[in-house]
Amino acid sequence: MKFIAIDYGTKRTGLAATDTGGSMAFPRRTITMTTKDRFFGELLAFIEEERPAGIVVGLPTLLDGTETLMTRQVRNFAARLMRRCDLPVYFMAEMLSSHEAEADLREAGLDNREIRKVVDQQAAVRILETFLEEPVDRRCRVE
Repeated sequence: MKFIAIDYGTKRTGLAATDTGGSMAFPRRTITMTTKDRFFGELLAFIEEERPAGIVVGLPTLLDGTETLMTRQVRNFAARLMRRCDLPVYFMAEMLSSHEAEADLREAGLDNREIRKVVDQQAAVRILETFLEEPVDRRCRVE
């Protein structure tokens, strides 16, 4: 099964997708927030283009699991997404995904300017890889 992942941000949102077999994750694109309508238009076009079986949304919390303002914003985003899309949506806990993504990109030899362009996509890859490693019965579907 194919999945996409979303690393939602108030300025930029990174997108990643698996191969059709759902075994490997690849960075796809970054959507820059302008207006909500335009943002959701781009996101829904991406979803339609990829035709996934489900959507994984990174859920940021503090290291101890405490929710933050960003956690609430991501929950609100997921609720708005579910009103616009009939696919199942899953939350995947993400702690430090952006920092790990940045480290991945530095290790690959990218400079700061290049990293800024794709770090959100790489964070979405990290989220998706974690989700794929999770046993199916432990995946957290949003209701």
